[in-house]
Amino acid sequence: MRPRARGWVRRAVAGGTGIAVAGAALTAWNRRTVPRLSPAPAPVTENVTVCVPARDEAALLPGLIADLRAQTGVARLRILVLDDASGDDTAERARQAMAGDPRCELLRGTTGPPPGWTGKAAACADLAEHARQAGGGTGVLVFLDADVRLAPTAIAAAVACLRELGVALLAPWPRQRAETVAERLVQPLLCWSWASTLPVAWADRGTRGSTVVSCGQFLVFDAARYRAVGGHSEVAGSVTEDLDIARVLRRAGDRTAVAAAGGLARTRMYRNAHELVTGYDRWLWSAYGASVAGGAAVGAVAAWAYWLPPIAAVLGRGRLRRMGLLGYTAAVTGRLLARALESGRGPDRGDLADALAHPASVATYLLLWRHSHRARRRNALTWRGRPLLPGQELDSR
Repeated sequence: MRPRARGWVRRAVAGGTGIAVAGAALTAWNRRTVPRLSPAPAPVTENVTVCVPARDEAALLPGLIADLRAQTGVARLRILVLDDASGDDTAERARQAMAGDPRCELLRGTTGPPPGWTGKAAACADLAEHARQAGGGTGVLVFLDADVRLAPTAIAAAVACLRELGVALLAPWPRQRAETVAERLVQPLLCWSWASTLPVAWADRGTRGSTVVSCGQFLVFDAARYRAVGGHSEVAGSVTEDLDIARVLRRAGDRTAVAAAGGLARTRMYRNAHELVTGYDRWLWSAYGASVAGGAAVGAVAAWAYWLPPIAAVLGRGRLRRMGLLGYTAAVTGRLLARALESGRGPDRGDLADALAHPASVATYLLLWRHSHRARRRNALTWRGRPLLPGQELDSR
């Protein structure tokens, strides 16, 4: 290789390594500064209404209901479950799991969402309105997906954190469980993606919409502020309603925050590669403002930082190899730190194996992003056996 070419390669690898090192350093800072739910929170005395939208969740919903009935430290807890026209026995399984508990109520939906609404936003809005009519206009509203599992103090800890931080919305981030190879390649990237790119504690002190981190699996609202901004009606057609409702609050001058909840909440979003691809197809096209150019730019930076250094570590010599090894080590370290942030514990062997596969994880993510865009262009998006039309990509209900 000519000297000029060697110099260009060294500079390119050095730049990629610098990005990887900076990402790992930022992840380390976030691990120390992002709020974490307390395992021993103070008792909660205000009204807390938990809202669970569910469609075809017969296998998962009973476990969540059992967890909710076992919550401690919440004196005035109500549990609302909306069976949104399920095609399985979700309603019957939910009723059995409630076992006559007076804190629990099962609602039935028989039609699809109104025009212009996604299914989940419509279900959440229905639940919130029912809570208001039943006297839940004050206190706290909690929205949970059916695949979330909770420790007995999770709800009390989330409410306590909401009030301690003084925010209108808290998004407790559950530990993402991943078992199949496809899940383990992709799911750990969810936490890593924001932990390695955003100083979260600083961002959550302000109200800029561009720095929002949220998690639709577990959302905790001050009920009065939720209603003041219009609730889910303001994000009726959004493909990422969890992020967008946080942005609505921030535009109104309210603060929102994310908190690590891995010790008290966990979830497994997908069970196999087909579910994972279908799930990401629904929304990944909307990332980076739904811009192909924006996504391509992000992909180029990711390849620069997380492919080039490992390649140099394997194929390079001397200083180039050492520089590449530093970049790859930084990437693996950042992944392990993000996992520790999410889970609330030290990494295990499985976490290490997943982190070592980080270049493959980045490649898989970029393939998913491309697949999502192609599926949308071809009107081929589906969810749970239904075709999803443009503008209705998250009609998952």
